[in-house]
Amino acid sequence: MERTHMTRIAVTSRSFSRHPILRAELLARHDHVTFNDEGLSLKGDALVDFLKGHQKAITALEVLNDDVFNQVPELKTIAKYGVGIDMLDLAAMRKHHVKLGWTKGVNKRSVSELVISFAIALLRHVPYAQSEVLANRWRQHIGLQLSQRTVGILGCGFVGKDLAILLRAFGCRVLAHDILDFPDFYQTHNVEPVDLKTLLSTADIVTVHLPLDDSTRNILNTDRLALLRPEAILINAARGGMVDETALKERLKSGQLAGAAFDVFATEPPEDMELLNLPNFLVTPHIGGSAEEAILAMGRAAIQGLDNATLPALDLC
Repeated sequence: MERTHMTRIAVTSRSFSRHPILRAELLARHDHVTFNDEGLSLKGDALVDFLKGHQKAITALEVLNDDVFNQVPELKTIAKYGVGIDMLDLAAMRKHHVKLGWTKGVNKRSVSELVISFAIALLRHVPYAQSEVLANRWRQHIGLQLSQRTVGILGCGFVGKDLAILLRAFGCRVLAHDILDFPDFYQTHNVEPVDLKTLLSTADIVTVHLPLDDSTRNILNTDRLALLRPEAILINAARGGMVDETALKERLKSGQLAGAAFDVFATEPPEDMELLNLPNFLVTPHIGGSAEEAILAMGRAAIQGLDNATLPALDLC
């Protein structure tokens, strides 16, 4: 690949910036790169200042909107490090003729494996059992196997499909709900497409794999959470903002829901310590894509995206 000598590239992502392999591979192709070596959480004026003077950028969770593009008119390409694009104002990108380099699904196996680990940990009461041992209380906890459980996948995109395939090894019954239909995939992998009410009221484990947009925001509100069986488990390793966290907390506290595991929250880091400290709630700090293999795949996709970007469609998902 021919090196670029004039284009200036900003890397806002902290994890990309500190990854030696990704740094080296980017620098092998581009001469003028500004990394986020101070590990700053870039937003608002700090983000604008960091991006100024750069024609291209590799971004992660930073919010890029009309205000940012107005202040950095020289920025013409965004390469997305990661698979979520809810932090990008696509209409503003089109307005300012900013291209997007983005590859779907590159971290799917990393997220799928985390979901399975969540399910097993909650079914076997692992977090609670560990806390008791550390408190010098030694007693048996009788749990359930993941095998033969009914799993409802809300959103059957890249991660949802990958998860469905992995669950076959456990002999699970897999239900799926999506606004799109995937009849060939469903038939090949013995997945049952159902409506949302059926999925929520039937599954032992409900796992969310939707993009965050106006149609999915707060999709699991108080009324829909009430459809979940008391023995059920809810997992969200997709995006925060799709579950009413206050209503979830009340159901976990009252025993109306057996357990929940969240990797993502509406506000990160989350501030509701009462929810985080519930014995039937498992929390991780947005690590779904943080397997080394996924980091390399996402980083390399972003590097490629610097050169193969196009104007984004407004209906990307």
